[in-house]
Amino acid sequence: MVAPSVQAAPAKVNLALHVTRRREDGYHDLESLIVFADIADELEAKPAAADSLEISGPFASGLGAGPTNLVLRATAAFRKRWPEIAPAGLAMHLVKNLPVAAGIGGGSADAAAALRLMAELSSEQVPVVDLADLAATLGADVPACLLSRPLVARGVGEILSPLPDFPELHIVLANPLIPVVTADVFRRLRAHDNYPLPALPSPLTRPAQLGLWLAETRNDLQPPAIKLVPEIGDLIDDLAQTQGCILARMSGSGATVFGLFGSASQAHGAAHELRLRRPQHWFAAAPLLRP
Repeated sequence: MVAPSVQAAPAKVNLALHVTRRREDGYHDLESLIVFADIADELEAKPAAADSLEISGPFASGLGAGPTNLVLRATAAFRKRWPEIAPAGLAMHLVKNLPVAAGIGGGSADAAAALRLMAELSSEQVPVVDLADLAATLGADVPACLLSRPLVARGVGEILSPLPDFPELHIVLANPLIPVVTADVFRRLRAHDNYPLPALPSPLTRPAQLGLWLAETRNDLQPPAIKLVPEIGDLIDDLAQTQGCILARMSGSGATVFGLFGSASQAHGAAHELRLRRPQHWFAAAPLLRP
């Protein structure tokens, strides 16, 4: 019996997100400091006659397993790009642990995990740069999720600068379980030409350095998202008031909110406190992945 190949699809978190320009094609140029939390969807694959996808886990009901699912789209795109070396059919199983339409790159992370699986199972090595080019055709966040490490993303998300250093930090993710459509948030964005991110400290090794830098940044999508879903603002306020919280802010286009903490005990304590106060919402505490 062949053991399944497994790839984690970690949650993507935009610690800062500046919208710097509306492009002629209707998309926006962004600058974002992106990190990944050690909480993830999980994708496994076994050899099969044809590609298939089964979905389980706490958020499985929010996804369809048809050809429009990003996992199957990524698999099909890989086969089209590298038909000679792609593995035979795969029976894939996605354990959906992360909320859907939550601003933490769940679908993009799943697509990136599928690309990594395909590359791992191929008969020849696929250059990382070529895999990243393919990832960019699947969605703006997929190239970053392919790396799943601290980085700065620019352009529409395709220009990536991985960070050589990053402090040891823990995060609490909080979601009111109200899906937010990214296009709806952008439609309510007032300013489209905001200033870019300030220069990062180098080396970036201490939580205090990052905290001071983050105080000079923002998420430009947070105000319009709060207008759509006021619970986002309530969660930010609640997280900001928990003991040891360095920063509370929304990730991506929402509705997930994060709190940064210097220790695991502070993060887990905050998550536990908020679960008791808001049992209808989703909370998770985890360390951040480092370079």
